[in-house]
Amino acid sequence: MKNLISQLLASAVSSLQSQGVLPDDIQPSIQVEIARDKAHGDFASNLAMTLAKAARMKPRDLAEQLIAALPEHEAISEVSIAGPGFINFFQNRQWLAANLDRALTDPRLAIALAEPQQKVVVDYSSPNLAKEMHVGHLRSTIIGDAVVRVLEHLGHEVVRQNHVGDWGTQFGMLLAYLEEQSVEAEAELADLENFYRQAKQRFDESPEFSDRARERVVQLQAGDKACLALWERFNRISLGHCQAVYDRLGVSLTPADVRGESAYNDKLASIVEALQAKGLLTESQGARCVFLDEFKNAEGNPLPVIIQKAGGGYLYATSDLAAMRYRHEQLHADRVLYFVDQRQALHFQQVFAVARLAGFVPESMQLEHMGFGTMNGADGKPFKTRDGGTVKLVDLLDEAEERAHQLVSQKNPDLDAAELRQIARAVGIGAVKYADLSKHRSSDYNFNFELMLSFEGNTAPYLMYAYTRVASVFRKLDRSMTSVEDLGPMQLEQPAEAELAAHLAQFAQTLEYVAREGTPHVLCHYLYELAGRFSSFYELCPILAAEQPAQKDSRLRLAALTGRTLRQGLTLLGIDTLERM
Repeated sequence: MKNLISQLLASAVSSLQSQGVLPDDIQPSIQVEIARDKAHGDFASNLAMTLAKAARMKPRDLAEQLIAALPEHEAISEVSIAGPGFINFFQNRQWLAANLDRALTDPRLAIALAEPQQKVVVDYSSPNLAKEMHVGHLRSTIIGDAVVRVLEHLGHEVVRQNHVGDWGTQFGMLLAYLEEQSVEAEAELADLENFYRQAKQRFDESPEFSDRARERVVQLQAGDKACLALWERFNRISLGHCQAVYDRLGVSLTPADVRGESAYNDKLASIVEALQAKGLLTESQGARCVFLDEFKNAEGNPLPVIIQKAGGGYLYATSDLAAMRYRHEQLHADRVLYFVDQRQALHFQQVFAVARLAGFVPESMQLEHMGFGTMNGADGKPFKTRDGGTVKLVDLLDEAEERAHQLVSQKNPDLDAAELRQIARAVGIGAVKYADLSKHRSSDYNFNFELMLSFEGNTAPYLMYAYTRVASVFRKLDRSMTSVEDLGPMQLEQPAEAELAAHLAQFAQTLEYVAREGTPHVLCHYLYELAGRFSSFYELCPILAAEQPAQKDSRLRLAALTGRTLRQGLTLLGIDTLERM
């Protein structure tokens, strides 16, 4: 609806320009917002106030002319002026009800496919295979996966890329230790953290071991068969750890999506050659760098993008450039999204600029760093174990499920053990994911089990319970919320019905925004508001005890669309729904 109103206002502006009321050269940014006071309308725009100076008119006078120039549309029943010059729009309830009725007959809930459709590469999760996944990997993984799901739902072709850390000097140390341990290594790799710690201890304590580790790095980079065999074995076991976590989280990444740093190893020399041929490389203290005028330090000197170290080694920038070139030349991506820690913002600004300057990607290819903040403990400090160590992601999920099991057991003591475990798994994992997804990704947030497992507020349990309330209505009737074709049409008579309906109509626009901005918290907020509006509707507008059959049919259809929207929205966030809790 916002898009429709924006189009109507744009048409009015064009009409006033042709009449000479508005200058020809203005290109206004038209903003349409949901009205706070429903007595004044459903949507509002401040367009008259933003253009009043250019028109040399009072805002209210310009608002009157804009309204007079608005094309008529069946979706709008009334347009009025409020305050200093706000233009308020009232939605036509009959038009709205008819559109929602059509959405109910569509498996996609009338969510149109995006135009134009793009091929989007999404770079997310990207754990370091030298260690087990820890809480620091959670945000990239689940935020990236939610955006991937929304993009695919809107019809975009998505290529998942798990750019795992599977290369570099630390692997020489691990290979030397794996080689030294021989037969026992397979068992020891069951605990990657302990394996890494023991290898690091050997590296620090034994000069002979550290020399051997450095030799293994050289041999690995040179393609030594024995080293590669050990390296592949280590990666296979490490990736198995990762996949187990992905499966448990309900994340859509698979082994086929892995394309780590090692995949670009044999392309790094050609990156250096290409930059050299373009005249972009400068030697600085033995290293080969690209200096860009737009990136300067506090003293005003250009910051280097180091491409090759003095000793000949390569850096993250080099492999990122190789990945960008691959994503253009081989994957033919229209858009590439990087879900990486916000603290890497400067790195991505620099490598994006170098990639374009070098011609590795065309101007038409969108490169976007979707940065995210840190996950802290309830005290606001970095999330650590009691002894100060890094929290393993698997341990966090274990605790979430156990806490959810205790909570669900208290609320449903009569459920059998298997169903309790199933519910606890869905609630526990869903709570962890939603607590993260519901915060703006660029913000730091505090992890708190008590808050995230609450059945009140903007939490997964609250939304999951809202869905079960809808499901219970249809369970009492012994019918499915997907089979309502025989019911009469919607009739939006009461304010609570109209508010719920108007919010349901904003689902498509919400998904479009998430796909464009990479912000799942917007979908979370939409679903939270939807659950709240349904709760008000449920209390104020009896469904099964409705006074008239037509009223009952209408409210059942409204409830069905609410339930299906909640389920679809949670599914796009990667969160399971339950028929009862």
